[in-house]
Amino acid sequence: MPKVKTNSSAKKRFKVTGTGEITFQKAFKRHILTKKSTKRKRAMRQKGVVGSTNKDFVLRLLRLKG
Repeated sequence: MPKVKTNSSAKKRFKVTGTGEITFQKAFKRHILTKKSTKRKRAMRQKGVVGSTNKDFVLRLLRLKG
């Protein structure tokens, strides 16, 4: 039997915390930042947490148990 591979794009985008939450970096913080408000950019600094509706899907991409 061949080994089951982890989805390469998912392993770069998601991290699993010690408590089992899955975090990701917020989008839209790369360029064209002058037109975005300071409040908006500050909010994008925080880590995002994958919601309960998508958690099972992301765990499957990462080949982890639920």
